[in-house]
Amino acid sequence: MVFKRLLGSPGVGGPSVDTVLEPGPVLPGGTLAGQVRLVGGDTAFDVEQVALELVARVRDGEGGRGVAVSFERFAIGGGFRLDEGEARTVPFGVTLPWETPVTELDGRELDVQLGVRTELAVAGAQDPEAGNDPDLDPDPDPGLDPLGVGPLPAQEAILGAFRRLGYGLRSAGLEHGRIGGTGQRLPFHQEIGLTPAPSYADRVEEIELTFLTHPGGIDVVLEADKRGGANAGGGDDTGHDALSRFTVGHDDARDWTTEVDGWVRELVEHREAYGSDSAYGHGGPHSSGSGIG
Repeated sequence: MVFKRLLGSPGVGGPSVDTVLEPGPVLPGGTLAGQVRLVGGDTAFDVEQVALELVARVRDGEGGRGVAVSFERFAIGGGFRLDEGEARTVPFGVTLPWETPVTELDGRELDVQLGVRTELAVAGAQDPEAGNDPDLDPDPDPGLDPLGVGPLPAQEAILGAFRRLGYGLRSAGLEHGRIGGTGQRLPFHQEIGLTPAPSYADRVEEIELTFLTHPGGIDVVLEADKRGGANAGGGDDTGHDALSRFTVGHDDARDWTTEVDGWVRELVEHREAYGSDSAYGHGGPHSSGSGIG
């Protein structure tokens, strides 16, 4: 699919930009490949840089549409002259951050919006977004090229185990802030909300799952929201009844159903034994996940 973009051009008569992404979802830590197709405008321009920017829509905690957060940028070309009407292609293959959130599970699209913004820096051109914070934009360009990201095998195996144990997918939103006690790198994290299995339905309201992926494996962060609602207020650990972390390798071969069942049992027993104290705390206030239909 071809997406039309006109960013960083000097206005009417300037060069145009078409970004073509290879079809299919990319995996966290995998290669996003494609090409940027340029066509010169009414006169020649010196192209200083062609860049790609990864953008995620993150909940702002106020029930709105959220804000667009830039979380990675790649320079893929530049330093050439684009003549009048000239067609030029800039191929690219860039590596997604390991913590890139997933946008689909089992072929089902989640309520997670990721996009690719293509920027063309032309000598002497005025930046049409000058004055905006490039890392936090409340109203991003609606022409962002949508980016699909699928789960890694270990992520898929863990989610499959939850499903077999009777947990249901409730939500999958992106939250601002870092989870304390972890090596999280991105300024946001994905929370996958699961309805409890029947055996825990009278003890917890929801299990929230976060994958913090890195080259060596995955930190699996589980949080149990108690039945009856969370505490109100702000600050670390606010509204959290228990938060535990487990580490797995990308190629681990385990009995995932038994493993995950043990994780949840440990999490719930920890909450019941120690109350609202958490092993790990979020670096900011918590808000529950939004439904995905």
